[in-house]
Formats: sequence, C-alpha cells, structure tokens
Amino acid sequence: MDQSLMNMVLWFAVFFGIIYFIIIRPNSKQQKERRNMLDSLRLRDKVITIGGINGTVTKINEDTVIVKVANNVELEFIRPAIQSIENRDYKEDTKKKSKKDKDEPVEVDDADNAPSEYEDDK
Repeated sequence: MDQSLMNMVLWFAVFFGIIYFIIIRPNSKQQKERRNMLDSLRLRDKVITIGGINGTVTKINEDTVIVKVANNVELEFIRPAIQSIENRDYKEDTKKKSKKDKDEPVEVDDADNAPSEYEDDK
C-alpha cells in the first residue's frame, strides 16, 4: 500500500513537471517579452494596435499612448492595446533605457511633421 502511494505521488510530480515546461514556462517568457516591448515604447515608433490600426507614437503617458494615424488624427490607446513595434528592435533598446526616461510623460511638438503614410491627405 505504501508503494502505490509513492507511485501516485511520483506520477503527479511528473505530470506537473510536464505541464510546467509545456504551458507555464513559455507563457511567462512571452509575458515578460511583451512587458519589455511596452516599456520600451518611445516617440516616433511605428506601432500596430490589437485592432489593426497602424500609426506613429506622438505622446507617451504612464498608462496611455497617443498614436497619430493620419493628418490631424490622433487616437489615445492604453498601453496593452499596442500589439507590436514595427520600426526597431525593442529588445536591444530595453537594455539601454533608464528608469528615469520611462517615468516621464513626453510630448512631440512637431507631431504634424512626423512621417505619415497619408501624405496625399494634406
């Protein structure tokens, strides 16, 4: 009877180990990578939102990001709504960025001069 209890505990440990390495560990790595991407957002980054809207970051606040999508059209998104950064490798930038830079809200004065895909709308 004692041997069957040990076998059952061993099988539960093996099962939990498999679940951890197949599901939990990759998910936590993916969450960490996404958090690093959102923390590395900076002005004039070309981004894509979870809704598929393409634009250029013009202002960064603590919880929100202002994205220019066309001439005289800026939309405010919460940070988790940014799906990807298109124009740079954020993994290298995360290592270089200091905490001071990410705590300050920043605004672009020349938002109308930012590159736009909608140049013919002027």
